[in-house]
Amino acid sequence: MGTLAAVGVEQLTGNLYRVLHGRFQAYLWHDDDGVTLVDTGPADSGAEIAVALDEIGLAPTDVRRVVLTHFHDDHVGAAAEIREWGDVEVVAHAADAPIIRGEIPGRPPNLTDNERAIYAQVAADLPPAPPVKVDCEVADGDVLDVGGGAHVIAVPGHTDGSIALHLPAHRLLLTGDAVAEYLGRIVLGVFNLDAQRAVESMRRLAELDVDIACFGHGEPALNGAGERLRQSVLERDD
Repeated sequence: MGTLAAVGVEQLTGNLYRVLHGRFQAYLWHDDDGVTLVDTGPADSGAEIAVALDEIGLAPTDVRRVVLTHFHDDHVGAAAEIREWGDVEVVAHAADAPIIRGEIPGRPPNLTDNERAIYAQVAADLPPAPPVKVDCEVADGDVLDVGGGAHVIAVPGHTDGSIALHLPAHRLLLTGDAVAEYLGRIVLGVFNLDAQRAVESMRRLAELDVDIACFGHGEPALNGAGERLRQSVLERDD
């Protein structure tokens, strides 16, 4: 539906927006009773999200929930700031919640030789995410009151507690970093803790009946997403 403003907010469907933070991004879902953010971008992104909200006629106090797909700094960074905007619930998988709260360190990814140089470049200037309280620890199969029911899907591999959100009523999938888009192709996410588990998680997502898929990195697939996911899995298996 087009970019609404130079600050980097893009309307994808009637309820769904993408908020761009340079090379990072988050998603905003607007229900009648408030806003759910899926990831937050890196630390100090709160001001950009506030501007994005203003551009679509909303305010920081409209945010009701932040869902964190995993513990990495480029997804969790602004959560502590946003939680202070009002009565904001922070949601994460139980396996990643202690890391997000700052109780234990997160394990670094098991990088392939091809990923090492890319990781050093991408993560070099990324500020650490301030710890934030996790109000709701979720597990596979839980359903959040978002978009008529957002089903939590555990997709371990990228991190132990990585999750995706499936909104069946809207045929929509938010994958976090379990899956990515690169040069027009849907691909397995990179920088994984466990590559085999990550592949298994991608296969599980490919079984879903969805039209739209939104990724932690790369351009959203706004039609035929399920078939594109299945084709990507088939190409990997070949």
